[in-house]
Amino acid sequence: MLDRIKAILSGGSGPGDAHSDGAGDDLQVAAAALLVEAACMDGTFDDTERQTVEILLGSHFGLDGEEAGRLVDLAHGKVDGGSELYGFTRLVKDGWELDERVRLIEMLWEVAYADGQLHDYEANLVRRVSGLVYVADRDSGLARKRVLERLGIEG
Repeated sequence: MLDRIKAILSGGSGPGDAHSDGAGDDLQVAAAALLVEAACMDGTFDDTERQTVEILLGSHFGLDGEEAGRLVDLAHGKVDGGSELYGFTRLVKDGWELDERVRLIEMLWEVAYADGQLHDYEANLVRRVSGLVYVADRDSGLARKRVLERLGIEG
């Protein structure tokens, strides 16, 4: 994984590139980019949000802290570079089963609530991504409730 991230950072293939040969790695970059996008929707990407994204990616993909940090850096570059939301969601929709997509939505809700409050833009992004990756509103709502319970926030 670390070699793949280094290759992407040095100009190698990235999500959706014709020369990309690591579909699993592309999915990790896509998921990371969606999480970073959610973190940036309120106009800031603070340390708390970054730590949340790194922890979620590390836990979900079995990455150590350094690998998760590099993945976040890569994803942040992709988001800053104006990469299309639809490209990332297409990779997720096509590459993951429903339970994995629901888990991604849950991670998005967790990032949205990382700073203790839900911004309208963050909520809108999670809802848009849910639709684009074919996660039903009900499943997204249940994922949100799980996050609120876990974080001890009143819905």
